[in-house]
Amino acid sequence: MGLITGLVTLPLAPLRGVVAVAEQIQRQAEEEFFDPVRIREQLAEVARRRDDGELTPEEATAWEDELVERLVEGQARAREDARGKQP
Repeated sequence: MGLITGLVTLPLAPLRGVVAVAEQIQRQAEEEFFDPVRIREQLAEVARRRDDGELTPEEATAWEDELVERLVEGQARAREDARGKQP
């Protein structure tokens, strides 16, 4: 970046910083949302709550379906990321 470009775009520096932070937060949230370990823990929690009678079979099935979809989506994203990092 040249001196003139740097001076002209200087007022945008705080905005670029905010965008960078927002992108990092989004990446972290997605990693946690699609984390297979967390999803498996949640599936175990659903099973426990169903066994304890806290959830109806329909509620448990709906929750499990959502978690399995997240697990599959997370695995697909991981494969895409691995392909993108290959030379």
